[in-house]
Amino acid sequence: MLDSILESIQVVALPTKTSFRSVDTREVLLIQGPHGWGEFSPFVEYTPRECVPWLVSAIESAYVSPPTKIREWIPVNATMPAVNGEQAIAEVLSWFPGCTSVKVKVGIDNAQDLARIEIVRQLIPNAKIRLDVNGNWSVEQALEILEKVSELGSIEFVEQPCATESELRELKNLLSTPILIAGDEIIRKSIDPLALNLDAAIDIVALKVAPLGGIKNCLNIAKHFQKPVVVSSALDSAVGISYGLKLASTLSQLPYACGLATGALLAIDLYELPIVNGAIKVNSMNPNPQILSECAVSGNRLDWWRDRVRQTWSAGADKWVTKEGWLS
Repeated sequence: MLDSILESIQVVALPTKTSFRSVDTREVLLIQGPHGWGEFSPFVEYTPRECVPWLVSAIESAYVSPPTKIREWIPVNATMPAVNGEQAIAEVLSWFPGCTSVKVKVGIDNAQDLARIEIVRQLIPNAKIRLDVNGNWSVEQALEILEKVSELGSIEFVEQPCATESELRELKNLLSTPILIAGDEIIRKSIDPLALNLDAAIDIVALKVAPLGGIKNCLNIAKHFQKPVVVSSALDSAVGISYGLKLASTLSQLPYACGLATGALLAIDLYELPIVNGAIKVNSMNPNPQILSECAVSGNRLDWWRDRVRQTWSAGADKWVTKEGWLS
């Protein structure tokens, strides 16, 4: 399988419309298998061990038939990066037609964060606001800021307000106003998510297909926690997003709009996944050959990604794939 993967590799550099997670260009490695395309796009600073679930997810996408879907359309949220000013925020929101839930990136500058939330509320008065903190607050900061945010209006939930399990439990215990907490990094950065007990720490499980090792593992994680889930992306290309859509399409309950519209943040994508009235249709397509050619990385960069696949394979992806019985 490794030889097949290395032979089929294509890598593209997709520019973003605005800086997101300090990323201006998203490098994406693609593999093609009997069941379609897979995407391997861990952020460049990740170690081979951290990259293992990303490669397993890409292999599953390309080599394994997905579970049967029970819905055709997936409601999605708008994603508001850490941009400031009414004009800039209004432009970003225009990229997400019909979306009534907005995930607002916060956690770096409190004054700018509060202003950003207030502008979003003014532009979409009935929007469901969810905050994405990436674990950047202490318990004390979270209590202070969430109180101020609540004065502006209700929020749908706050994602990963603090970094650790103990901090999340303490925060939930101290909140004067009940606020739902979603767990993201606490789960996807765990060596063994199925060993976690996050009762009284989180209310919602955020599932990101690539960082969690694919659809099968995401479904196992959802079953383990027995909590409502929200499916999100990791700034994937359309190939990775399509796999997130497939996961969302299989879930028996989908109470929250999914963070699967982040393709709108890319200036160029591998194919179009249009947002229609705040939803995206579950669909699999082949990457546009012209984009594959025009956005292809240099030979040196391609070699770097090939080496990364080899290192990730040896770091544990080989054992995971063997355990699943996907080797042939």
